[in-house]
Amino acid sequence: MEYRQLGRSGLKVSVLTMGTMTFGGKGAFAKVGDVSLDEVRRLIDIVADAGVNLIDTANIYSAGRSEEMIGEAMPIRKPGMLIATKARFPMGSGPNDRGSSRWHLIAECEASLRRLRTDVIDLYQLHQWDGLTPLEETMEALDTLVRSGKVRYVGCSNFSGWHMMKAMEVARRDGRVPFVSEQIHYTLQAREAEYELLPIAADQGLGVLVWSPLAGGLLSGKHRRDKSAPDGTRQVSGWTEPPVRDENALWDIVDELVSIGEAHGVSAAQIALAWELQRPTVTSLIVGGRTEAQFRDNLACVEVQLSDEERARLDKVSQPPLLYPYWHQSWTANDRFNAADLVLHKPYLKG
Repeated sequence: MEYRQLGRSGLKVSVLTMGTMTFGGKGAFAKVGDVSLDEVRRLIDIVADAGVNLIDTANIYSAGRSEEMIGEAMPIRKPGMLIATKARFPMGSGPNDRGSSRWHLIAECEASLRRLRTDVIDLYQLHQWDGLTPLEETMEALDTLVRSGKVRYVGCSNFSGWHMMKAMEVARRDGRVPFVSEQIHYTLQAREAEYELLPIAADQGLGVLVWSPLAGGLLSGKHRRDKSAPDGTRQVSGWTEPPVRDENALWDIVDELVSIGEAHGVSAAQIALAWELQRPTVTSLIVGGRTEAQFRDNLACVEVQLSDEERARLDKVSQPPLLYPYWHQSWTANDRFNAADLVLHKPYLKG
């Protein structure tokens, strides 16, 4: 297992993170999975034995049950194991039971600590943007949690580029603890993060944690052109993340993944994950599943080495168009690009 620095922090995390959205099976999350407590214990043992040192969850997953199951399965931390969780979404019916206010974040952090049966959360992340709470209040609340010893590092998830930069500037201006990471959706099927989020990671020194790197299983090889989705998958159960805007393009990507996987004697899923681990700024991929077989297959991706030709094939079949102002920058500003600019622009430049 390889370990990478989480942004500019001193923390090293494994290139694969254990995802836990399938734990609990309550409410809408039952569509994703309903892994039992005994199986959770076994899966944590499997990923820990493989060298994974980060488990990612959120208070909203099955209304807290995912966090509870982690705490029940691991009442005493495995040596070196890190825990990340998130808050922002509704956890009750009251007017203050959502968002990124001081009231909500501190209350939810304390609730997560109880459910996880731990004294400290290693990475506490804002799960989504809150446009109503002043960022000064939000960043002060996160700073308070760090300085009180309840949280070690803070990050954000699902922020746009300007949201992230505004939050970082507020933290710096007011002497608050800044984000060390962003958790984003980024796959061969959805490369929008390359426009702003990955260049920001390079420029600001942020770690990048990728959620659903197999696009909810769409890149696993189980879903193929002109074939019904297999029984038991998220798509059959009605889970709609991520959106598919160009189905033909998706199947072109899957065809390449299957072809390259067959050449290596591994699954299409392992090829998709191996491609992503080699992308600029990516720190760790959050891999999950409903079964031991799915976790073991995902873990094996760290052994896959793609050739330059194979990476080029995947790049070509999935590369998005340059939107404005990026096409204009690529045409007229490429003489003065810096390293962060090139995270997006390098594949589009000729010569």
